[in-house]
Amino acid sequence: MIKQPEKTFLGQPGSLLRQKECPVVVAIQGPLDGRRWEIQDELIIGRGDDCQIQIDDRQVSRHHARITSVDGKMMLEDLASKNGTFLAGKVITESVPLADADMFQIAIIYKFVFYCSDATMPMEDLIPPLSGGENRLVVDEKSRRVWVQGKELTPPLSAPQFRLLGELVSHAGRVIPRNQLIQSIWADEAAEGVSEQALDALIRRLRDRLAEMDTSHNYIVTVRGHGLRFNEKE
Repeated sequence: MIKQPEKTFLGQPGSLLRQKECPVVVAIQGPLDGRRWEIQDELIIGRGDDCQIQIDDRQVSRHHARITSVDGKMMLEDLASKNGTFLAGKVITESVPLADADMFQIAIIYKFVFYCSDATMPMEDLIPPLSGGENRLVVDEKSRRVWVQGKELTPPLSAPQFRLLGELVSHAGRVIPRNQLIQSIWADEAAEGVSEQALDALIRRLRDRLAEMDTSHNYIVTVRGHGLRFNEKE
């Protein structure tokens, strides 16, 4: 990883957060539009659950592409993907260096921009969207980013975790039946084949992720015999 000096940037109105300057990738086309990722050691893009940028699309290979630091340069590499990785509109067949503001595509459909650091990004990408100002938890559906207590949840939630949280937040205060949650989360699959244990495991993982940022509050309340409810405030 390239070691760079720390800087201060505006995380949200009224708060200053300390961050190391790291290379970043920003999605500018596709369902992930507006979302950004810092590159610590490496950034793997693909459909697999172990990818830092997870794209839930069959046109994207399980491990599609990778960005790594080699001799002080950030390199983009295609991982023998089925539908290709493109830099400046041209398919790449070997590891290529990335320059600031370079645009690359995954399977043509998903477009990203690489920045050498947050300092070179447009200012609007540094300030997270807020809803209500005082909310403990903020979910941005467009960029699929989540903030807890004013701090962004990183690494990002997996696609099923985000769908679960989004369904709960969109019905805040209401109890959502478990079968409705299963249909919402696994709508693109055979939802009838999803077990109760699979839903329980997903709920547990989401609770654990939220607890990483805020141990003082239970966001997801189980209403026995009925379902789940999102609890924004005490």
